[in-house]
Amino acid sequence: MIQLKRVYDAPAREDGKRFLIERLWPRGIKKENLKIDGWIKEAGPSTELRKWFSHDPDKWDQFRERYFRELDRNRSVLKPILEASRAGTATLIYSSHDTEHSNAVALAEYLKKKASTA
Repeated sequence: MIQLKRVYDAPAREDGKRFLIERLWPRGIKKENLKIDGWIKEAGPSTELRKWFSHDPDKWDQFRERYFRELDRNRSVLKPILEASRAGTATLIYSSHDTEHSNAVALAEYLKKKASTA
């Protein structure tokens, strides 16, 4: 199972393995305070894509397409997340305030599609 949680939300036992999926460390969060099992920087969108998207919901569909192409070129970085989700729960930790149009939402969709076709 794959679930999402913002970095500002308290960790819970139900989170299973927790992975930060941002290229940049979230503002205002001390490393020792964020309980994660791994920081997978490469799972986040490229700097160019992130800047282009700029959290604009009107660009959401195009963002997802471009982001999925980036992920297709670098699938091996997702292995820890997929393994954790097969064994139990993997929680994708993200910092965006938009809970509907974030790279975490797109990544969860991508991972679920890949898991169902594997």
